[in-house]
Amino acid sequence: MNLGVFNRVNYNAKESESGGMYSEWASLTSLIQNGNEESQSVLGKFPMGSGKEVAMAVVKQLAANLGFAQAAEPSPLTTDREVQWCMEVICFGMSLPLNEHDTIRDCVHVYCEWLSALHPVPKVSVPRPVCEDPNLYARKMICHFHNLFVPRKGEVWSFPYLDLGADTINRQAVLCHRVLRTLQHLAQVSTSLTRETWEALLLFLLAINDTLLAPPTIKDDVGDQLCERVLSVLFEVWLLACARCFPSPPLWKTFRETCMNWRHRIALIEQWNRVNLALTARLLEFMYGPSFPELKIPEEDAQLIPVGMSNDCIAQSWFRFLHCLGNPANLCRPAVVSQTQKFLQFAITSENVIDPCQHPCLAALPLIFLKAIKGIAGQVDAFLGIAQPYSWEECSSSSDRDKKESGVFSHPTSATHSPTPPPQRRLAKSFSVAPSAVTKGIPKASLIGLTSSRTTSVSAASSGNPSSALNSGPSSASSLSSMVSLGGDSRPPLAPARPKCNSILHMFGEWLFEAAHIGSEVVYYGKGPVQRNEASVNKRPSSLQLDSRKASLSLSQPGSLTDEADIPPALTIDKYEAGRAEALGALCCIFCAKKTGEEILPVYLARFYLALQQGLHINENRECSETLASILLNSADLFRLDLDGVQVLLPHFIDALEIVLPEKELKLKSPSVLKTELRRASIHLLLSMLVLPLHFQNLTIKEFGGGSSERGPLTFAQLKPRLMNLLINALQVESDPQNAQMLLGGLLLSVQDSAIAEEVEPVTQPDTCLGSDSTSNILSSASDTISSLSLPSDYRSVSLGGMDDVSPETQDQSDGTASAGAFGNMMFIDFPMIGLNKNSAHALFVRATYLVCHRLISSWKTDLNVSLAALELLAGLARIHIRETARRLTDALECKRAVKWLCDYIVYQCSRPPPAHSKDLHSTIVAAFQCAAVWLVAHPYLLEDKECLTTVLEVVELGISGSKSQRKPGEPIRMKDEKELKPASMRVRDAAEALLTIILEQVGYFPSPCGAESLWSLLDEVALLRHCNSWPGGDHLSREMAVDRFRYFVVENSTVLALLEEPLGNDQDPQPTVTVLIRGPFGRHAWTMQLRHLPRHKSGTKYHAPNPGRPVPMADVGVSHDVKHRYFPENVDRIPQCKVDRSIPSMESLLMDPNVAAEHAHLSQLVEQQTALETAAGQQRCKETDGPFPECTPPPACHEFQTARLFLSHFGFLSLDAASGNVGSRLTALNTSLDGFCHDLEVLDNMSSRTCDTVHVFYVRAGQKTAEEILSNVQSESTVSPHFLEFLQSLGWSVNVFQHPGWTGHISTSWKVTQPTSEQARAPSNHGGSAYNGDSQVLYWADASSEIAFVVPTQCSEHDVSPQFDSSSESTNVSGQGWFERSISESTGNVGRSTEKTRTLSLDLDKPSALSSAGTNGSGRRHAGAVRHSPPPHSNTKVLVFWTESFEDQLQFPLADLLRATTTGLEGGSGRVPDERDCFLICLHALASGLLRVKLQGPAGGRTSLATPLVDGMVVSRRALGSMVRQTALNMCRRRRLDNDSYQPPHLRRRIKVQELVQKYRCQLSYPELLTYLFSDPPT
Repeated sequence: MNLGVFNRVNYNAKESESGGMYSEWASLTSLIQNGNEESQSVLGKFPMGSGKEVAMAVVKQLAANLGFAQAAEPSPLTTDREVQWCMEVICFGMSLPLNEHDTIRDCVHVYCEWLSALHPVPKVSVPRPVCEDPNLYARKMICHFHNLFVPRKGEVWSFPYLDLGADTINRQAVLCHRVLRTLQHLAQVSTSLTRETWEALLLFLLAINDTLLAPPTIKDDVGDQLCERVLSVLFEVWLLACARCFPSPPLWKTFRETCMNWRHRIALIEQWNRVNLALTARLLEFMYGPSFPELKIPEEDAQLIPVGMSNDCIAQSWFRFLHCLGNPANLCRPAVVSQTQKFLQFAITSENVIDPCQHPCLAALPLIFLKAIKGIAGQVDAFLGIAQPYSWEECSSSSDRDKKESGVFSHPTSATHSPTPPPQRRLAKSFSVAPSAVTKGIPKASLIGLTSSRTTSVSAASSGNPSSALNSGPSSASSLSSMVSLGGDSRPPLAPARPKCNSILHMFGEWLFEAAHIGSEVVYYGKGPVQRNEASVNKRPSSLQLDSRKASLSLSQPGSLTDEADIPPALTIDKYEAGRAEALGALCCIFCAKKTGEEILPVYLARFYLALQQGLHINENRECSETLASILLNSADLFRLDLDGVQVLLPHFIDALEIVLPEKELKLKSPSVLKTELRRASIHLLLSMLVLPLHFQNLTIKEFGGGSSERGPLTFAQLKPRLMNLLINALQVESDPQNAQMLLGGLLLSVQDSAIAEEVEPVTQPDTCLGSDSTSNILSSASDTISSLSLPSDYRSVSLGGMDDVSPETQDQSDGTASAGAFGNMMFIDFPMIGLNKNSAHALFVRATYLVCHRLISSWKTDLNVSLAALELLAGLARIHIRETARRLTDALECKRAVKWLCDYIVYQCSRPPPAHSKDLHSTIVAAFQCAAVWLVAHPYLLEDKECLTTVLEVVELGISGSKSQRKPGEPIRMKDEKELKPASMRVRDAAEALLTIILEQVGYFPSPCGAESLWSLLDEVALLRHCNSWPGGDHLSREMAVDRFRYFVVENSTVLALLEEPLGNDQDPQPTVTVLIRGPFGRHAWTMQLRHLPRHKSGTKYHAPNPGRPVPMADVGVSHDVKHRYFPENVDRIPQCKVDRSIPSMESLLMDPNVAAEHAHLSQLVEQQTALETAAGQQRCKETDGPFPECTPPPACHEFQTARLFLSHFGFLSLDAASGNVGSRLTALNTSLDGFCHDLEVLDNMSSRTCDTVHVFYVRAGQKTAEEILSNVQSESTVSPHFLEFLQSLGWSVNVFQHPGWTGHISTSWKVTQPTSEQARAPSNHGGSAYNGDSQVLYWADASSEIAFVVPTQCSEHDVSPQFDSSSESTNVSGQGWFERSISESTGNVGRSTEKTRTLSLDLDKPSALSSAGTNGSGRRHAGAVRHSPPPHSNTKVLVFWTESFEDQLQFPLADLLRATTTGLEGGSGRVPDERDCFLICLHALASGLLRVKLQGPAGGRTSLATPLVDGMVVSRRALGSMVRQTALNMCRRRRLDNDSYQPPHLRRRIKVQELVQKYRCQLSYPELLTYLFSDPPT
């Protein structure tokens, strides 16, 4: 249905309120106001006394037959003449003075009984003539009822019932209620009403409503008491008439004209809203079908619509009811509302002749205006499919608040004082687009998405009224209904099948635009309809003209408020601000509902931008007005929708954000606005603006409104300082965790984008502030008004040296937000940047590091999610590459300070008292260790600093052992064997061990020359054996054959040594050689060791002659000297001896001992015998050989060494004390001949020492809904955007899965190098990303601790879901999956315990004795228990990236089908496909500007789901997109692991696997048997 048709019909004739669709029809208003002759009785011609006596006598007799006092009897009236005579009397009786209550009551009773003639079964007391022609008599009776409601003759206007006392008025009201109830019941049950009777009934209801409601409201008169009741009966009976006998155009015209006379009654607006919503609910059902979100309204309101009302009738009625009040914008014009006959009559007859618009009852107009606009806004929301409850009773306007504050309120809402109707008939109704439910007990956070997003209706949901907050029903979308939006976007989703924005604006736009300009400084001439023809669309809209004149309400139409002096104080234009704010909010909702590719008429956009510009006007006291708050709350999507020309509003929105975001104590005019929600909406706007300056750079922003700007033409680049200023100041004062995380994501985006932009192209930063010097501060706003958080100038001169004194210890206990205003201890935020561009990437890097580190340790340390987001941001900052020319010499100092802050954070968290230790606390410590590892790997020079190295290693020691060796300076150092091992938790200990290993193995070495693909040696037993001399060659060499040549030992219960006692093809260098394959928790490494007695540079000269030969004999005969040899010089004999000289006995004196002498003689004899034997042997040898002795030759080089024994001995694994039985368990030999050893070794090799994650990337063309269509897009580059291919390349580098030693996205091809078949090796050409489907190539990225593969699926995977390494044995069933192992305490058996105190920092803590108690405390220690056969949850996190051409398609992804294309082999042995509700979705939508809008979705209920740096709704540049997506995916997976109790880090899984090998394959050898084994020859 085209709603615009209705709109054009309605306004095609005249602009006056009485025109429109009924302009050519006669009105019946005069008939109503002047009365009907049929309501006059003939008794009125006689004196009052005479008529009264007749009436009292006759009516009393008629009433006696009705059955009230006694049983009902048939009426004695049998002819028409008798009945008509009695009716004349009853007619007169109803006009008697009110003090004749009994007679009037009897008259009412008689007629009410007689009207049952129109019922299917009339009552006994009804006269026969009335039963025979009930419609004729019913019309007369209805006419006579009018006398009950009109003022009596002779009584002063208007209803001077105040003099009669409340009791009389109440009895009068009871009779009126009886009549109304009877007529309403008659309309409902009667099936015999004719058109004439219907029209008489409707005219009667219009007449009594006009009689009671048209006069100015006087508190507690009958009009005030009956107001709600008469209106509800009128509207409900009118709806019945629409269904059964559609009213004629004159009736509709009269209805509209009279309603305009009652616009000063609040109850009219409430009833109008109630009926409109009931009709809208039915209208949506048949216009948009069952898939459209249901407009859920209270049951009694739904029953207003008669059963069987046709769709066409509903549509016609809905449109007519909607327009029965005319233009709601006129409600803010008292002169127009009071321009009625009754108001003028009141002004003339009152003692003080005043203007009608001065009547005190008009003080309710601001509230009436607000309720009317809220009703229209509710209709808008219903058409958009937004679920939000409205409570018409709860809303209040600024005028109400002023009155409540001053204690004066001339006319409260009728619902507060009227004793009738009963409470269940109250007219303040609520509705939502969802099933009704009582919200008692629902946590506050869960109500965010249910409450109205507009400023004035938030209070309804927060009031605790059960009917005002209703749960959101099932989404009309498909499988994503159970997923939540990540990133705090609590606004309800829009219906996918919603009408176009133009259609809604054709319907409601005129009213909303006019209401939105109430009180603005621009004259709005928007009276004409929107011409839809082509000419007016392309021309400048004539309905939009600007006028610089300033007036309180410049709506130059008759009756507008032009002179403020004539306006009562309660009706000044500022009192209507709440309604104006509601209109602006509704307009923002409409324009933010624009779909991808949808066109909105330029005239609407121009009106909208003008309204926003006026609404964003900042007042002098910089208070956040209601209109400003409403715009910000409802326009979060404004800059991410491709709205034409929306950038002209950018400066105005930044002005508004500078009011809201930097202020800690925000001044809000409306108390119903939640400050947190307002800040969140403002942050959404900020996140959509951050990349605009660098994207558009020097493009000029057109000045809005045609006025000349004082600051000259403004470019996008000039806005960057203000945006950065906003971002940093907002983060400085933010107290809400969710908002802080969003800001952190925006901060990393800003630094990343600036860094990449500077590296790619020199960005020319314009002079941001005219006249500013080069040393101006980044925190100084570029706007005319310096931000309240900019620093005093004296802080800018803080020297670098002074910065060192700012330590986190001095600020531990201070809340960073508390000192934000004065910057008391935040001096370091203003890090001096003399001579450096204040908006460069490096300046932002420094600012971000300081600010985040400070807030992390001062105010965020107790919040898990904000701490994780801050640590993620710091890790992201560490990885950002800033070009050399932009960096300064202070880089090392800045990075060192960041690492110091991280270490202090860990120390603080670990030192908190035991009650504070929880899983969340330990998660933050683990994340901080991981962040420190990133910093050290990215900045290896930090460890060259002695102080930094000491700090880091102290923290590692704290993490592993639970305490430092030196707690405070000056204390004695405790050695590690003196300390009790009490780490904060096993998780913390594992994280500290991982950091220590990274420091020792990776810092300064990563990435290795071979690349980041593998941290390990790729050599295994097979590869090593192929290089041995003893290998004969040939292709066939199985792992079993290779393993047999090695000896296997396990050291420290955690490291497997495979020893090969053969040199690797270097026989020309006969050194003792051993080749060691070391498999530890952190990987596999191959070493070849040689035993050398000289260093290589000295032992390099070798003599290789086979026989060195003898020296040539010399012919000279030497001179023989006869010399007596002495032991001492001769002069020694001349020195006299003393006792000391005789302390050493002489040889001769020793022989004086008989025992010694005998031994000496025996020894001398043996020597003589041996001499004789040797002499004889020599002579015998000479006789046997003729020639001289053979030449001496060197022995051949020894090639056989027992190098395994040498290696183990030299490295201390075999001790000298071992013979006494103290060898302990430091060395365990493994039996390689047992079945399964090679398989388990292979399983160990297929456990990465890094975390591995997989991201699957899909391209979705507009409108695609099936998995087959989506998967086939990437086959050709013609079916994808070139920007998508650019994005893929930025995610990682392309690797060949067969030659790639790391993670490939599937376990079957990971961590091994194989040979592909020719078919597999052939990569597709001209692909759209399908080359990276995992068959031959994937995109890969890795750092020292994590690997991530990006796969672009092209078909549902044929891989077996179960992992490759699966076994029936219990142990390998858990560990053999390559991913899941039991926790430490679940390892069965006694893992090599020893009596010797072995390595203190080893796995002693893991022994069953140390963890024997089942269960855990809150510190996160792993649970002990039975072996789990099912994999622990969350180990294999599914992250899916969707590039969408149409943003709306993200509601319709066929997730269940697509998940079948995302198997990785880590799903566990069950073969189940992951639940679609357990996936993370990153949706990227390309905007026309070249930027990308981000949508995040994830599992509901996750405590750590909000991973950064991407934030839901953020707008990202293409250059930063790949890095941001990659970091977000990594952080999502990392948070999921942190949140998983049963998750074990990779090195721990490897260590447990080693322990399993020990248990299964250990050789039970005693120490002698072990030595015998080592001394035996190696296997061949």
